[in-house]
Amino acid sequence: MDNQIFYILGGLLVIYFLIAIYNKRQSKRRKTRSFMEGRRLRDRRDRKD
Repeated sequence: MDNQIFYILGGLLVIYFLIAIYNKRQSKRRKTRSFMEGRRLRDRRDRKD
C-alpha cells in the first residue's frame, strides 16, 4: 500500500518532464522565427482580417 504513493508520484514526475521537454522544444522553435516562413512584420500588418 505504501509503494502505491511512490508509483503515482513517479508517474506524475514523468509526465511533468515530458511536458517540460515539449515546451522547451516549442519555445526554441519560436525563438528561431522559422515558424514565420520568411514573412516580414509589414506583411503581417497588411493581412489584418
